[in-house]
Amino acid sequence: MGIKERKERHREDLKAKILEAAKKLFVTEGYEATSIRKIAAEIEFSPTTIYLYYKDKTDIAYALHQEGFGLLRERFSALAYVDDPFERLKAMGRGYIQFAIDHPDFYELMFIMKEPMQYLQAHHPEEEWPEGERVFDGLIQTVEGCKAHGYFGSMNTEEMAMLSWSVVHGLCSLHITSHFKHIAEKCSDVVIVKQDTLLENTFQAYLRLLERFK
Repeated sequence: MGIKERKERHREDLKAKILEAAKKLFVTEGYEATSIRKIAAEIEFSPTTIYLYYKDKTDIAYALHQEGFGLLRERFSALAYVDDPFERLKAMGRGYIQFAIDHPDFYELMFIMKEPMQYLQAHHPEEEWPEGERVFDGLIQTVEGCKAHGYFGSMNTEEMAMLSWSVVHGLCSLHITSHFKHIAEKCSDVVIVKQDTLLENTFQAYLRLLERFK
């Protein structure tokens, strides 16, 4: 490996360390309480080093936001081969929820924290939300396929896609913020319902409602 390649690998390794440290601090201490100085201390570098790679905290948050969307797209890419669009829609919902369960820190950065969007508005005002748009376009195409197979009648495609996204996003948000944990017991007069069980049962109820739109 030449000098140029070693320098590039060092650069990428350091950026990865910065992002991992920032993600940890954003989740454990909160975005507002996390400073560039704290991130630097976490990886035992000077704050000046951080600024060589990122403009500010919002830049770091947006980089993590992009990394998370890369992971989500990997999950969805396999679903492109599901021929039945309605089955693909259900699988997308389940995959989205599982992503939030597996990566709650990324999910919060991608869909709950406002800072990545603030970075876009400040530094790339000409762009709406490229990462979200790519995922939403896949959902739009799947809903259009469902309509071609007789689902959803005359319902507007974009509105149906947004409704589907809103439902699973709500379930994910309630789950990762532990709201499900606190209300699960209230959902049964006989046994204590586990948080994961409530999440699955609620998702199944949503799927049964979708099936009625054919």
